[in-house]
Amino acid sequence: MSIRNIILALGATVGLAACGDTIAEQGIGGAAVGAGTAAITGGSLAQGAAIGAAANVGYCQLNPGKC
Repeated sequence: MSIRNIILALGATVGLAACGDTIAEQGIGGAAVGAGTAAITGGSLAQGAAIGAAANVGYCQLNPGKC
């Protein structure tokens, strides 16, 4: 497994752990982690932020007891 894939996997894990109390907090936390992961891996910051925000909000809304 390449280092890039490891970083992406860790970023996704951290992104799911970035839950907040409101949808806005969940979106901001996910966006920050997604953009950070994109910056490390050389990807698009905007795309990373969008994916991170959507993933975190989706996860937290579907699993409120785990956030």
